[in-house]
Amino acid sequence: MGIVRIMKLPFLVLCLLSLVSPLVAQDEGAKPREYPFGPDSEQKEGIPRGTVNRHLWQSTIYPGTIREYYVYVPAQYDPKGSEKAAVMVFQDGHAYVDENGQIRVPVVLDNLIASGELPVMIAIFVNPGWFAKELKEPQKWKAPEGVGSNRSVEYDTLDGNYAKFLETEILAEVGKTLRLTDDPGRRAICGMSSGGICAFTVAWERPDLFGKVLSHIGSFTNIRGGHVYPALIRKTEKKPLRVFLQDGSNDLDNEHGNWPLANREMAAALTFAGYDLEFVFGEGAHNGNHGGAIFPDSMRWLWKE
Repeated sequence: MGIVRIMKLPFLVLCLLSLVSPLVAQDEGAKPREYPFGPDSEQKEGIPRGTVNRHLWQSTIYPGTIREYYVYVPAQYDPKGSEKAAVMVFQDGHAYVDENGQIRVPVVLDNLIASGELPVMIAIFVNPGWFAKELKEPQKWKAPEGVGSNRSVEYDTLDGNYAKFLETEILAEVGKTLRLTDDPGRRAICGMSSGGICAFTVAWERPDLFGKVLSHIGSFTNIRGGHVYPALIRKTEKKPLRVFLQDGSNDLDNEHGNWPLANREMAAALTFAGYDLEFVFGEGAHNGNHGGAIFPDSMRWLWKE
């Protein structure tokens, strides 16, 4: 079975799919599919390359935390140009900024900005806060022994604190030296797993801040109450958001919930409420492989027009 692409399908069809496909994850011996990169995820000769710089940040909204963030600036950025740059923010920034990783965002942005398929865009890669006075090594998925992580509080909590953090701390700081648009239609936010639900929460709480959402293997489950979103979406007036969801039949199934089912419920609710939605469902596991393989096309769809 290949990728199932679901976009604005009737709710009955989504329900029928949810009865069938999650069984794949439960079959004994079922193995996640490995998705290959396409040419847009590889460095190409002659393509102008942007720059990536690493920064450290101590938050006041999340006291006692320190984190890395990285800023990508494309070669085409003109600090004196007439138009401010588009903006995209990535949670778990270390996973997205790695040019040899599963997503390879800087490489894809270089290629698609050069081809004119994306606007000139500043990308900001933000890591979750760790409770430490200093970072002795680059941040990865797990904090070192003896160092606490604030990731779940920041990403899984359903409130506006993280949106406020991005607006008043990170975007404000980056905006001191780079000309960033304040048009939510030209601002996107992305993340995987808990970072995926975080991206949705930020836009849900602040559609005036971000108008586009890209969620990879989003944790729309009951880690900190995220399972309520499908019901909220159905009963809340439609917000001006464009949403791309990606998940796979071999995603997690644990005490917090079933990720494939949760993402299907999100897609069904967004479809019911009339959102501009793309839902791509494959056979991947709880990692960035599938989302990374389709990332160039995801970006084309998210930034169409």
